[in-house]
Amino acid sequence: MSDVFQLCSGDKIPAVGLGIWKIDVDQTASVVRDAIDVGYRHIDSACDYGNEIQAGEGISNAISAGLVTREDLWVTSKLWNTFHRPEHVRPALEKSLQDLGLDYLDLYHIHFPISLAYVAPEKRYPPGWFFDPDADEPTMKEDLVPIIETWQAMVELKKAGLVRNLGVCNFGVSLIRDLIASSPEKPSVLQVELHPYLTQEKLLRFCAEQDIHVTGFSSLGAQSYFSIGMAEESESVIDRAETKSIAEAVGRTPAQVVMRWAVQRGTSIVPKTTKKQRLIENLSLFDFELSEEQMKTISGLNQNHRFNDPGSFGEKAFNTFYPIYE
Repeated sequence: MSDVFQLCSGDKIPAVGLGIWKIDVDQTASVVRDAIDVGYRHIDSACDYGNEIQAGEGISNAISAGLVTREDLWVTSKLWNTFHRPEHVRPALEKSLQDLGLDYLDLYHIHFPISLAYVAPEKRYPPGWFFDPDADEPTMKEDLVPIIETWQAMVELKKAGLVRNLGVCNFGVSLIRDLIASSPEKPSVLQVELHPYLTQEKLLRFCAEQDIHVTGFSSLGAQSYFSIGMAEESESVIDRAETKSIAEAVGRTPAQVVMRWAVQRGTSIVPKTTKKQRLIENLSLFDFELSEEQMKTISGLNQNHRFNDPGSFGEKAFNTFYPIYE
């Protein structure tokens, strides 16, 4: 199995990338450089992660050290919710490019199908979810913008040579179908939460039929959410007896088994880690294979359980009920 997937554009996205969500600002530059040093070629970033400047430093350090050229790398970023108005799309991209120290992105996503009121970068960056964090009762402030207007502004970025591929995150079939019907430019990539507790077979089948590649985030499920109080350790898929049994059978860690399951399904992944040994382990997925029975066992753990759901965390964390998946 190859360690890249070919997109409808002809470009090839690495099967395993480094997700930099929740990596501390003071660690990001060194982690990104270490990742590139051990073989990573995809860095998955976003305005909202708050560490694109540091990610850019890591990329620059790796290029200066002769580890890679810019053309060797695949860099992804995402348009934040407060920049959906067409007039804000290009400035938002240019801010990410400036922070990352790059002339273009390989992939630019709409981060969520959530359009919030504009917050100027000079006022607060990244803008976050609250419109006014200092208000007595801060909330998210919706600003309804049709997705197609945002998408058309994204298409202009591609025409300008600032972005090679366009994608969407956290979208379902209906929204994607509407985009395809509304624009000659369809998404090259969909990035969504994917793990053995949320296997999303129908969504993957639809994307395969439309030649839209799927990247899974939170590939280890609950593991991504322990530190922010959005999951319990009892919900860990890598601690399941089934996962451990398969790991023992193939001589790999439970985490490697879960990530191999993901790429063997045809989805790329962007796991986050700050440890160099884990970086190496996360890349070491292409010299073993899971049997059909082992794949079925892991898929059989599905509970349709979503950890990253604005319909749940919006109210708990941001005083705003904002479902998008129902």
